[in-house]
Amino acid sequence: MVQTQRHWPLHAGLLTIWFVASFGLVFYARDLQMLVAGWPVAFWFAAQGALLVFVAIVVYFAWAANRREGSDADFDQRTFKLQTRKYHRRFFALVIGILLLILGLALAERWGLHKAWIASIFLTATLVVYSVIGVYGRTSDAAEYYVAGRRIPGLYNGMATAADWMSAASFISLAGGLYLQGFSGSGGQPGGLAYIMGWTGGFCLVALLVAPYLRRMDLYTIPDYFALRYGGRWPRLIASLAAVVVSFTYVVAQIYGVGLITSRITGVHFEIGILLGLGGVLVCSFLGGMRAVTWTQAVQYWVMILAFLLPVSWLAYKQVGNPLAPLAYGQQLQKIAVLEKSLVDSPVEKEVIAEFAFRAEVLDRKLLNVEQSLQVDRQELRAKLNALGAKADDEVANRLRRELAALPRDVAIARERWSQMAEEYRERARPLGGMAPHTLPFEGDPSGSAEERQKFQTSRLNFLALMFCLMVGTAGLPHLLTRYYTTPTVAETRSSVAWSLVFIALLYVSAPALAVLVKYEVMAHLVGQPFDALPVWMAQWSHDPTLLSFSDVNNDGILQFAELKIGPDLVMLASPEISGLPYVVSVLVAAGGLAAALSTADGLLLTIGNALAHDVYFEGDNSKAQSMRRVMWSKFALLVVALMAAYVAAQRPAGILYLVAASFSLAGAAFVPAMVLGIFWPGTTRVGAIGGMLTGLAVTVYYLLINQVGVRQVFGLVGNGLWLGIQPVSAGIFGVTAGLAATALLSLVSNPEPRQSSG
Repeated sequence: MVQTQRHWPLHAGLLTIWFVASFGLVFYARDLQMLVAGWPVAFWFAAQGALLVFVAIVVYFAWAANRREGSDADFDQRTFKLQTRKYHRRFFALVIGILLLILGLALAERWGLHKAWIASIFLTATLVVYSVIGVYGRTSDAAEYYVAGRRIPGLYNGMATAADWMSAASFISLAGGLYLQGFSGSGGQPGGLAYIMGWTGGFCLVALLVAPYLRRMDLYTIPDYFALRYGGRWPRLIASLAAVVVSFTYVVAQIYGVGLITSRITGVHFEIGILLGLGGVLVCSFLGGMRAVTWTQAVQYWVMILAFLLPVSWLAYKQVGNPLAPLAYGQQLQKIAVLEKSLVDSPVEKEVIAEFAFRAEVLDRKLLNVEQSLQVDRQELRAKLNALGAKADDEVANRLRRELAALPRDVAIARERWSQMAEEYRERARPLGGMAPHTLPFEGDPSGSAEERQKFQTSRLNFLALMFCLMVGTAGLPHLLTRYYTTPTVAETRSSVAWSLVFIALLYVSAPALAVLVKYEVMAHLVGQPFDALPVWMAQWSHDPTLLSFSDVNNDGILQFAELKIGPDLVMLASPEISGLPYVVSVLVAAGGLAAALSTADGLLLTIGNALAHDVYFEGDNSKAQSMRRVMWSKFALLVVALMAAYVAAQRPAGILYLVAASFSLAGAAFVPAMVLGIFWPGTTRVGAIGGMLTGLAVTVYYLLINQVGVRQVFGLVGNGLWLGIQPVSAGIFGVTAGLAATALLSLVSNPEPRQSSG
């Protein structure tokens, strides 16, 4: 097998720049608060500057490495260029068709076409396009099904990878997470700009350490690498099961997003929305595998990016007169800082905060004796209802009946519900509803009391840990790495990674802008308005209290900031209404969110099906008949797993952002140590790889589970169970470290097996 050249000085130099631009500058973010051109330096760099550095790294690496290695002598460049031109013509026509559809529906809305028809036409049209591509790309050929025949140009694979990558978490939840968490989050919600830096900085690791070397080996799946590099059945089997666990956790979040969007637009129940969206997923991935999924995802990318950029550009133009939101929103940061201070000092805001604190105290007292408190509540409501006598049919009586019916059925449910409510009230009893000042890096004060200094250190450590997990997890995600098997050459793979990050950057530099612009809109134009003058969209979205809820807590008839609770998924989904854009843009945003969830779900379900059929049941027979049989088993496994994921998503598990972040920890711990060491260190052994993968997975899963409230209650554990104060969402930092140490130590003490070159 031909050995891929390793450019050690180039690798070392670029990785040093990557480390300084991420961990180095973030570590000193609190010292970089000076304003330059109206921007706080640390905030600008974390929101945009680091991403630009990461793009420069992968682009320069692709150019420099490809220039040194030259072109593959066996590769027919002329035929490839002719085929690529044909792709350009077809794709350009398709994108123009989408734009014309949006324009046509906008005109139809202006002429009076009903909203229901606009939504139905647009969503149906996009799903039909995806389905036609899926049907047209149907195949039973192994190379076509698993890796699209290895003939996808880097540009289009970059689009497909960007769509595959920008899941429901990126499209739906990222801007909302930044709205709530600001620079770095607070308390039990670390994050903020760590998501931007982590999810983009990881592509530097993919480009420099993983993708070109895996592509050289002409594989179908990530477990194929472990089988070829280490030999034997166990490395492949463990890698396969890890791929299933990682991808299943991730795909549940995507299908949850599918249900959320479909039910919102069509009006059907959440569970029905899941099944409707799932049909769109299966048409693409089930029939044509990677061949159909690649071109579907390339189309879905443009639906997504148009849906994201239109609202944020219009909102930026509306607020600051410049539609280039990433360049223009800096001036709003200073205005938000002033508004935050006025809200913290506001007497009416303090009234609301005091009421929430009182409600938390009441629930805490009830929790001292749940059974007695539940009985007293029932007796009081029944007594009030009986006291009404002949007036038992009036509005007050109906309200009392609803309150009585809403009481918990038993002690266990009461304890769980009251505990959650008390925690929520305590959170809302903090200034700004527990939200940190938007541009402040890390909680606490490095120059304050011992408690404040400790809070600062913990907050900074959580930010760095989450960023580390997202970066390393990116380099280990099976559905992402498999995309780079579809390019025709190693040089095209490097170019594809660069294109991927360029396309991703268009959304990732805009997400912080949307968060800031929406926050300013809320603080400056919603807060302080009479309840009867609030915009119509608030009443519409408040039907789902997880997205939006508000109530007149202090009974003054005016909306206070503390009385408003916005869920992270609302910020993007409601951005057209917040911006005052036509309804067709709302439908476009919904279609974009649906495309994000569908595109990632396609790739994930394909990865799971292939892992179960191609890897778990791999028999070593590469005959044509056996290959076709494995493809059929992959399709069957994909269908079964899709239905299982739909069932789990219907239970409404943890938030999208948390589920996705957890899957990154699992991927990083399971794959990256054994994979990267296997590529760059010939002394890595099979025993080391097996031990490292199992150790990394075990430590990560343990840390995720042991910090779940339900698990701690079952085992009677007290305290929070955190190590070094690091939140469970960053469990991968312990798993990756343990996996790396185990792989290295076991490799040193075990005998190496004869192996093929890692390419």
